[in-house]
Formats: sequence, structure tokens, C-alpha cells
Amino acid sequence: MVIKPKVRGFICTNAHPVGCAKNVSEQIEYVQKQNLSSTDAPKNVLVLGCSTGYGLASRITASFGYGAKTLGVCFEKAPTERKTGTAGWYNTAAFHAEAKAAGIEAHTLNGDAFSNDMKAQVIAKLKETMGKVDLVVYSLASPRRTDPVTGEVYKSTLKPVGQAYTTKTYDTDKDLIHDVSLEPASQEEIDNTIKVMGGEDWELWIKALAEADLLADGAKTTAYTYIGKKLTWPIYGAATIGKAKEDLDRAATTINTDFSALNIDAHVSSLKALVTQASSAIPVMPLYISLIYKVMKEEGTHEGCIEQIVGLFDECLLNNDAATDETNRFRMDGKETNDATQAKIEALWGQVTQANFHDLSDYAGYNADFLNLFGFGFTGVDYEADVDPMADWV
Repeated sequence: MVIKPKVRGFICTNAHPVGCAKNVSEQIEYVQKQNLSSTDAPKNVLVLGCSTGYGLASRITASFGYGAKTLGVCFEKAPTERKTGTAGWYNTAAFHAEAKAAGIEAHTLNGDAFSNDMKAQVIAKLKETMGKVDLVVYSLASPRRTDPVTGEVYKSTLKPVGQAYTTKTYDTDKDLIHDVSLEPASQEEIDNTIKVMGGEDWELWIKALAEADLLADGAKTTAYTYIGKKLTWPIYGAATIGKAKEDLDRAATTINTDFSALNIDAHVSSLKALVTQASSAIPVMPLYISLIYKVMKEEGTHEGCIEQIVGLFDECLLNNDAATDETNRFRMDGKETNDATQAKIEALWGQVTQANFHDLSDYAGYNADFLNLFGFGFTGVDYEADVDPMADWV
């Protein structure tokens, strides 16, 4: 079939297998050019949320930067003869093909990472193949979570905490700058968001691995977060998402304490704002990201997922002398959140209107990155060609 992007609002409902393979190969090429090495390089890595964005970049960096064996967990939809699979499905198929060609061991399990069943599957697969893991990357993003004990389904909410909030946003579907008003979250909505996006499941994974004797002594683990600054704080830091992210900090402390006998090293890692399937759905973020792309590209400081993750591994995760902030987080977001860069973004924020949006922002870059997420817009890919959507994992 000839596959063209089908965009509805903040999501693309299809994906291009050849374009997704190009996305993966470009990231691999970048990693290989860095000539990474470390005396503390990981050998066996578990990536929870391995198929897109920062999780995919983490898997690529571990495998092609350090030669690590990986087990990835994702929740992706397979293609049919009449319908494409998800981008994550094709990313994973491409990753497996590249890993096989390079002689790098890789395994993937597809299903609900929040469930006890998936934890049991991972434990069985590790015992069958790789053995103990020395790095666990937690990069899950989901709007809902089923409690593995009670079966209750919790849904996250994108709302401010304490008081209503009105700000500018950009509607990508209508190409429209407009105000958006968000009512404050109830305590139940805050609690539910923490249940979905907080640190409980990260803790459960580490506990399950430890009880199965599948954590190497001195194993490292990290969960990814975004903190932001003034412009995004009302919808991130001082909001339901922010409360959930604070719970990740709590979980990191708990993991370090509870598994001190194994010398586990747990940190939350704060990364820069980028176009992801998750960020596209959050009010304010399409406008904010379009503006930071403009500023950071002019400064020469813009980075994508793979650049951020290579830096995180090299400077923080595999560096025993890495600096942390006051909450013991690794910070890879400084090129975005420093005062000088934020001042430029805030100035643009105050000026931007419907009439000048495309001049003041880098929406073209935002939109290109959005389409790239689904395998579209890559140079060298013939999007008029008839392609087989039935790519599978090797």
C-alpha cells in the first residue's frame, strides 16, 4: 500500500515502516559516531517503554554505543494487510533487524508493562536469556494504569493544582493560537494521576527483579521526567503531572534505601522538552516547544532524543562523579532551562499572536519532528512507493 500520514488533532493514526526504519538507522548512526566507551558500561539492560522517544533512544544507545544486550518492553499494535502497525511496532522491527545484523542480542516483549503478568514474562525471559541486569530504564508513558493487585483502572488528568489557569496554546489541528483555561484538579484527580504517572510501578519493577535475583550488584536505574520552568510550570510543575513527577523522586529515594544491600543506584533524569506523542497532547506544549526550537536552534544548543540520551549515559548514568541537583536528579535540561534561554522564550511568548506565529516560532521544525515520530518526512524515503505494512520483529 501507499502510506500517507493520517493526522487527527495531536496524533497520527498510521505509520510508515520504511520511514520508521530510517528513524532508527539515523539514531544508530549518530550513536556509532560518538565512539562511546566506559569502564562501567552496561552489559544487560532492561528498557521499560522501549519503542519510541527517549526509551527507544536509550535502547539504541545501550546496544550500539556500549554493546549491551537488551530486553525491551512495549505496548504496540501489529499491522494487518489493510492497516499499518503503530510507529513503535515498526521502530522495534527495525531495531531488531539492525541488532541482528550487528550481532547484538536483543529481545522484546509486547504487552501491559503495568501488569504482574508482564513482570512475570520479563523475569522468565531474563532467566532464559540474559540473566541479571545492570541497568533498568523506566520510560513508560500512558494515560491510564490498571492496578495489578485490585484491578482498578486509574486515569491521569492534565490540570493545574490549587487554582484555575489560563494561558496561550497552539491548536495544531486548526493552526490557531488561542487561550485555554483549565480548572483546578480535585484531590481524587491528583491521586489518580500519581497512581498512573508516579513512581509506584517503577518500585514494583525493581522489587520484582530483586526478588527474582535478577539485579546485578551495583545496578543502576533511572526514570525519565520533565521539569520545565516558568512558562510550563502551571501545567507541569504546579499541576497534576508535577505531583506525579514528585512521586518519582520519592520512589528513587525509596529504591536506594530498600535495596541498599544490592548497592542499587536510582536517579530520576530530567530531560529537555521535545515533540513526543505524549507532549503533543498537553496544552501549552506545542506552542512552547515551537518557540524553544526557534531559540535553541539559533543558539546552536538544540538536541533531539538521541543526543539527550547519549549525553545522559556518558555524563551521568555511567559517570560515577556525575553531579545531581538538590533532589538527587540527573539534569540534562540545562540548555533549555537556563535563565538566558528562558528569557528569550518568554519574550517571544509575550509577542506571539495568530498573525506572527509562523514567523516567531519554528513550527516547521515542530511539525517535521511530529511527522518523523510516525516515519514520515524523512529524506531518502519514497513516500509514493507501494510498501508492505507487514513488517515483523526478528
